[in-house]
Amino acid sequence: MSGFHGTNDSCPLVKNILLLDSEGKRVAVKYYSDDWSTHAAKLSFEKLVFSKTSKTNARTEAEITLLDSNIIVYKFAQDLHFFVAGGEDENELVLSSVLQGFFDAVALLLRNNVEKMEALENLDLIFLCLDEMVDQGVVLETDPNVIAGKVAMQSTEASGSLSEQTLTQALATAREHLARSLLT
Repeated sequence: MSGFHGTNDSCPLVKNILLLDSEGKRVAVKYYSDDWSTHAAKLSFEKLVFSKTSKTNARTEAEITLLDSNIIVYKFAQDLHFFVAGGEDENELVLSSVLQGFFDAVALLLRNNVEKMEALENLDLIFLCLDEMVDQGVVLETDPNVIAGKVAMQSTEASGSLSEQTLTQALATAREHLARSLLT
């Protein structure tokens, strides 16, 4: 993916999405840029991002920071830390909407039990969520209800182990979340 530049492209690009635990260890990560070509470089970046942001209070609203020519938008919930990175020329609002979409879709899929153990038990859903949101760095979708709905449908089709009741519960949770967001 050479030529990864946000300034000349017509659509915003995401460099990576990170979901780390409260100690800075990986839960789920996706890199869409060649900026970090080795596994060691990726781990080093994750450690740097975590150490730079861990002392902030990004629990109620997303925070933004600039780190190594990357805009990092992040938010924490329980023992999980959500990060979205883009180039220094990317629009912070777009990156923030990707972050919020990811955060809210994960909350829907985990039935508002956004914590490390639940995330690890449903890691397949989290990776499907990332795939529905971003493809090769290009933002496809940020609406958490659409993302969660597509993920629920894919996981039902793929595994066959999810019952209709589980899908119904996921859709009911999505409806509840939408109703709450409309009331606030």
